[in-house]
Amino acid sequence: MTLYAQVEAALVEQINTQWQVGDRLPSEEELVLQFGVSRITVRRAIQNLAVRGVVDVRQGVGTFVAAPVITQPLTELSGFVEDMHALGLDASAEVVSVGTVAASRKVAAALDVPLGSAVTFIERVRRAEGRAISFDQTYLVADLGARIADDDLESTPIFTLLERKYGVPLVEATYRMQACLADSDTAAALDVEVGDAVFRIERTTLTTAGRPVDYEILHYRGDTVIFETKLHRRVGTL
Repeated sequence: MTLYAQVEAALVEQINTQWQVGDRLPSEEELVLQFGVSRITVRRAIQNLAVRGVVDVRQGVGTFVAAPVITQPLTELSGFVEDMHALGLDASAEVVSVGTVAASRKVAAALDVPLGSAVTFIERVRRAEGRAISFDQTYLVADLGARIADDDLESTPIFTLLERKYGVPLVEATYRMQACLADSDTAAALDVEVGDAVFRIERTTLTTAGRPVDYEILHYRGDTVIFETKLHRRVGTL
């Protein structure tokens, strides 16, 4: 095993047994003394750990233990809590705001309601193991939204309320995903810097007869989630 690989393995062991997410690793000088190797060897080990997502190198600040990346499959319609529980992670929500707003052109089109009509608007920060993962902005059609607004949204997911409390089956959803930069509200909610990379997902969820009931704009931290799906090639494609 090369020297840098030995240092890399030793640091992984220390990260797993001694340090927590967000802890700062010793400086290059300290690691050189600790392992009795050259600065080039230490840098190579740190670079490899950064590529693996084990550490986060912040220029001019230091090297920190990175939070583990969550791999979320896109294979079926599911909510945040269901996704996190499937990964063995504790999920929670912090309600930022709940109110009634006039439907913008995009919201009206997504929910199939008249432009300017009243819809329920809910903002939440979704967390896994206490770490902010997603900033959710949810629009609900008025008849359901008014009831859901009075529910305990920190302990019960909206999908669960729709299906189990109000008897609204969720059949399918359309997803539109793009990479973007965090604005000030998103950055504050997700504990990132303005301009950091985030995944922006627009999701419209439909009940029976293709009726939309829920339109969401979800912002996921770009450094915490990998979305994974499986694609099948069309039969007869050359």
